[in-house]
Amino acid sequence: MKILVLNSGSSSLKYQVIDTSKGEALMRGIVDRIGMANSLLKQKRFDNDVVEVEDDIISHSVAIEKVLDLIIDKQHGVLMKINEIDAVGHRVVHGGEKFSRSVLINDKVIRAIEEYSEIAPLHNPYNLRGINAAIRALPKVPQVAVFDTAFHSSLPEEAFMFPIPYVFYEKYKIRRYGFHGTSHYYVSKRAAEILGRDINNFSVITCHLGNGASITAVKNGKSIETSLGFSTIAGLMMGTRCGDFDPAVILNIMEKEDLTIEQAVSLLTKHSGLLGVSGVSSDMREVQNAAKNGNKRAQLALKMFSYIIKKYIGSYSAVLGGADAIVFTAGIGENVPNIREWSVENLEYMGAELDKEKNNSCIGREMIVSKDESKVKIIVVPTNEELVIAEDVVKVIEEIDE
Repeated sequence: MKILVLNSGSSSLKYQVIDTSKGEALMRGIVDRIGMANSLLKQKRFDNDVVEVEDDIISHSVAIEKVLDLIIDKQHGVLMKINEIDAVGHRVVHGGEKFSRSVLINDKVIRAIEEYSEIAPLHNPYNLRGINAAIRALPKVPQVAVFDTAFHSSLPEEAFMFPIPYVFYEKYKIRRYGFHGTSHYYVSKRAAEILGRDINNFSVITCHLGNGASITAVKNGKSIETSLGFSTIAGLMMGTRCGDFDPAVILNIMEKEDLTIEQAVSLLTKHSGLLGVSGVSSDMREVQNAAKNGNKRAQLALKMFSYIIKKYIGSYSAVLGGADAIVFTAGIGENVPNIREWSVENLEYMGAELDKEKNNSCIGREMIVSKDESKVKIIVVPTNEELVIAEDVVKVIEEIDE
């Protein structure tokens, strides 16, 4: 099948056309600055043909029209006709308790995604923009929602409940949901394959480290603990998000600074993390450069970032009863050797021994970076969330046809 995979953000649209019979992306691209002047569409085909189009793209609907035109473009496209697209897969961040698997999109599903927009205001509303635009552009093509939260539906009750009055779970379904599920699923499965292990008898700690970051404990192919929670703020320190800290802190700041709820949310989601501590940037590359040039706050931000990851790895090893592997993935996890090194420093006690030479040589590629004798293998696995989405779409379509 030829699947169009869409990941819609507030001002961006990432896309891939994937041939699931080969498990390969025929093309991938991104539309940036949607709704702004000088919008930019960048696309790269499987044979490295690259095209960039600068235009005023005022909406996600216009963005999808531009993308569809390029998909069948005689010079830069990969399909002869648009009806060669068998289905569209949409990344949706929050599916709550209603969706433990991917589903065909209908009006009921759209209403549910809208409902969870209250919990995921930075993601679900924009995921919906992409869904609605794709439905308008391709009304006869099946559209499937693939949820970040679905992989974590296996969390046990003691892991997903919060120690607050139970009535709030009953009334508002306040609990841990977890995110980055497609990434954690893919890299945990791939790690088992690399090591020649049966995923159903395998314990792995997966570290998805990007501008958004999370760690998951995966036992026998199922998520049993994860760092992100009710929202996408919890857990690790991130690019602009705070991660875990004493909740009394924000209450104290709100009182002293006379902040509204909206201002407090902005502080925690847009002005904290690497940016808040370093004062430099939310981009790890820029923080690294500043640290190398002697910026003390940037150096502190890097130490904090790695220290928190190490704390989670240690605690998740305890949850798993020992890990067979630790996996690093996503932008930082795949490309920043010193963060990997600091994150597993002094974990020899649990059997994790890094080979520094291997680790330093590994940038953006699949590789075992632990010592040969390391009991717990440390692996870098580039994530492939789009392929997971495409494969899930095929499963949903095949079930409909049965």
